[in-house]
Amino acid sequence: MRVVVAVLAAWLVGCVSTGQASYDTLQGEVDRAGVADARAGAEDDGALGGAVLERLTYVRVVLRRNPSVESARQGWRAAVARVRQAGWLDDPMVALEVAPLSIGSSSAPFGYTAMVSERLPWPGKLSLDESVARAEAEASRSDFDATRLDLALTASLLYDQYFVAVRSLEINAQHVALIRELKAGALAQFASGRASAQDPLQAEAELTHLEHDAVILASQREITVAQMNELLHRDPDLPLPAPTKDVSVSAAPDSSSTKHLADEAAKRRPEIESTRLHARAEQARAERAGRDSYPDLAVSTSYNSMWDTPEHRWMVGLSVSLPIVTGRRAGAVDEANAARARFDSETARLTDKARTEVVVASKRLEESAHVLHLYEERLLPVARDQIDAARAGFISSRNDFVAVIGAEKNLRSVEL
Repeated sequence: MRVVVAVLAAWLVGCVSTGQASYDTLQGEVDRAGVADARAGAEDDGALGGAVLERLTYVRVVLRRNPSVESARQGWRAAVARVRQAGWLDDPMVALEVAPLSIGSSSAPFGYTAMVSERLPWPGKLSLDESVARAEAEASRSDFDATRLDLALTASLLYDQYFVAVRSLEINAQHVALIRELKAGALAQFASGRASAQDPLQAEAELTHLEHDAVILASQREITVAQMNELLHRDPDLPLPAPTKDVSVSAAPDSSSTKHLADEAAKRRPEIESTRLHARAEQARAERAGRDSYPDLAVSTSYNSMWDTPEHRWMVGLSVSLPIVTGRRAGAVDEANAARARFDSETARLTDKARTEVVVASKRLEESAHVLHLYEERLLPVARDQIDAARAGFISSRNDFVAVIGAEKNLRSVEL
């Protein structure tokens, strides 16, 4: 009897999971992620009401206000809650039977049977259930981080569009003023008999095109503001502060730095980490399905009032499941292994993609720095000198007004 009790005690210890501490840690991370975002409401209102809206400020406010972040956090929270549900024994079962003919009988005492039973799964099954839930919860954390990363990228690109729209409107306004000056000069030249009537008409036509462009650019700006407000979870008609006047361009990394960045992307990109964790969850699920081939125990105790011998009325029982239907269990193992292999392949694909994106981004950054230098140091000064020369030549009658308009269009194109 002592041996039986010792075996049952060891079995029970192997069944019990220690997942509560793990759950508390995961739940604390979820709660801290929500509290950190909730504390910055006043700072956000101040940033959106200032004179200038910085890119980093806008991205931070979006990450705190956008509902998709909270939606991803609640998905993460739900996955963490499943960790708390895993690793527990089933509730005990209570059964009660009565002998209905003994109720109110004068010839027989009231007869009944009462039983309490508890199922004890094979040691390791509950801990594997918890391992699956914990890996999926950690994958949900990576999904939460990936949502924030994608949202930050979208916000940054919208900020670029906002910057371009506002700067384009400023450039357009400068050229409207320039064309008006050129038109006034053409009228003066026409009045003095040194130009044709075609010149001020051409200036007026160009001015009309610029005013039309201004309407289009203003519409693009308002559309971008509406999209930016959508990310901020605000009314689309609300105004935003003006963007910064200049956007800095970082220096392109060298080949060794690019390789280091590619390695970091492969390690730290949240979508890659999510697929790794899903693969780990499927591995644990395959092991758990394999454990189903081992039997479970059930311990029970019962009392039967209808036994004539009092010593036979209280019973203690032990039952064992017979896992003889192997097809279903083998199928579950194969399914989990296939899912793990799929996530492993997805991890490899996303890793290759991340490395490629880093290299492509580095090359594009290098190209952008070269183009920016070319425009600022060579094309823009030449375009300004061209329009100055064309205006001077028109005033001195060395070239016609078409050359002035052409130089103005070239300058506008380079500035845009």
